Amino acid sequence: MKYLIVGLGNIGDEYSDTRHNIGFVVADAVALSLKSSFEPGRHASVAKGKLKGKSVTVIKPSTYMNLSGKALRYWMNQEKIPPENILVIVDDLALPLGALRLRKRGSDGGHNGLISIIETIETTEFSRLRVGIGNDFAKGSQVDYVLGRWSKEEEKILIPRINTAVEMIQCFILQGVDKAMNQYNS
Repeated sequence: MKYLIVGLGNIGDEYSDTRHNIGFVVADAVALSLKSSFEPGRHASVAKGKLKGKSVTVIKPSTYMNLSGKALRYWMNQEKIPPENILVIVDDLALPLGALRLRKRGSDGGHNGLISIIETIETTEFSRLRVGIGNDFAKGSQVDYVLGRWSKEEEKILIPRINTAVEMIQCFILQGVDKAMNQYNS
């Protein structure tokens, strides 16, 4: 059994540690849990490892958020991984800071990374882990908020949640999305 874990974000120093890059942060933690590190690959940084005999490929697309589907499709085809064994990690403004929601399928929710993936692979039948980044911004300031860096107070809330996100992803791989949703979504 092979699995593809896709952390969404934007490459470049100007985007590191921003709310929009929480997918990259969780992907880094997943790779670390697999005792793997990222190497440059086609359309993405790639880390590979095993979890109790299951092959896991973790990618951080280098295509920027709006073209995330290109990287996902390439690695999905390269590794011959079906959509039901794909999990995409994405930031979500609609969820409170640190909230984690695992879904088996669904809409793009207006997220450009998910829009690109759905358009590119022509299905919504892949799991996604939405990581809440909150929505504490003034009207018209959404872009600045999403591309803003975490405050120290936000980091204190978020860091333990990253460990929980890794546990959720491990449960998804080992026991399936339904079991992971039942165990972790509250």
